[in-house]
Amino acid sequence: MKQTQNFTEGRIFAPLISFALPVLLALFLQTMYGAVDLLIVGQFGGNLADVYVSAVSTGSQLMQSITVVITGLAMGLTVFVGNRIGAGERQEAGKIIGSGIGLFGIVAAALTVITIITAPLLAQVMHAPEAAFDATVSYIVICSAGSVFIVAYNLVGSIFRGIGDSKMPLITVAIACVLNIGGDLLLVAIFGMGASGAAIATVFAQAISVMLSLVIIRRRELPFAFSVKYIRLNGTYIKKILRLGIPIALQDLLVSISFLAIIAIVNSLGLTESAGVGVAEKLCGFLMLVASAYMQSMSAFVAQNIGADNPERARKALWCGIASSLAVGIIMGYFTFFHGNILAGIFAKDTEIIMAAADYLKAYAIDCLLTSFLFCFIGYFNGCGSTTFVMLQGIIGAFCVRLPVSWLMSRQAAVSLFHIGLATPASTVVQIILCGIYFMILLRTQKRK
Repeated sequence: MKQTQNFTEGRIFAPLISFALPVLLALFLQTMYGAVDLLIVGQFGGNLADVYVSAVSTGSQLMQSITVVITGLAMGLTVFVGNRIGAGERQEAGKIIGSGIGLFGIVAAALTVITIITAPLLAQVMHAPEAAFDATVSYIVICSAGSVFIVAYNLVGSIFRGIGDSKMPLITVAIACVLNIGGDLLLVAIFGMGASGAAIATVFAQAISVMLSLVIIRRRELPFAFSVKYIRLNGTYIKKILRLGIPIALQDLLVSISFLAIIAIVNSLGLTESAGVGVAEKLCGFLMLVASAYMQSMSAFVAQNIGADNPERARKALWCGIASSLAVGIIMGYFTFFHGNILAGIFAKDTEIIMAAADYLKAYAIDCLLTSFLFCFIGYFNGCGSTTFVMLQGIIGAFCVRLPVSWLMSRQAAVSLFHIGLATPASTVVQIILCGIYFMILLRTQKRK
């Protein structure tokens, strides 16, 4: 049964939404993935629960940063493959995928060696508490040993989004999520293996998920030609994948670092503020899911239409994406601004922490509206291959607006988490302006062709 979509003809809105929904569900499950590890080690860790929670929190944060880089690089493959599918070049698309497999095989091997060797140093850099230091190192080493599965897990998703199939990545993450929960309960709750058990469960879940996905793929009709002989390092293809992917990976990494810096600024204000922002940031991960789903979906949709030399249809998809994303953003923004305390109460019981989180969430309620524009623009530019601009606007927003504003707000006499949180929507406004300017430049360039 054919599961891929051709985005170059027919209606725009319905195919875009039907593609974005599985992406949204997959992102939701990925967000839950890490939360479940923390929940289970916290509930079943016994006397060492605090140690295990710290180790898993620190170790998973590091592995998430690595995953962000892999996902960014893989986006280069998504765009490149989608472009060739849109142009109807099935054989070349298969060769590009083969080169991508070879490239990411090297990346996986390098990650495995480097992270295992440097695990103690990485734990020090992350300021792992002394009591949880050994458990943190163990978590990092075990997850690093399974780097090949982490890379393959993200590679499968990037390939299928590029060919217009968002259901396969959803199946992949759903399998991994279920297996991870079962593994956590077995190794942590029953065998008492703590942080190490959570790490083993994570690697095992992703390994089985990748293997089952490959079995499913073999039974599928694919819109590209593929052979084992295509798995080779083609310099031309690899340069294009890296040219598209490196800017996205670098931007995502630097943006992640900027948010970590904001957390460090808030940590200096006190324990209540620190805990409040920690709770709020967990919730923000869920609040940004819709915009993130549109960003990934827009990249695949636009890439196919640019490959088919149909930029006008790609622009119509952009406006459809913004309109529908904004409709959801208004609802989420309203609830977050006026009822943030209810959301915060899901993760915290202390009244002061809940109120601190709700105060910070009011700023993110504004951002729920703004990211409807920004994330769709970013997806559009990624699909057009303008990933260098995406990197530049992200860096400007993070280091020229978000960090300075949050620091200045923290220096005020009557400091509040809402004022510090305003650094994020302020950054988004600047980025939207930059995107609007670049969109007009790109439009003029496309009209000249």
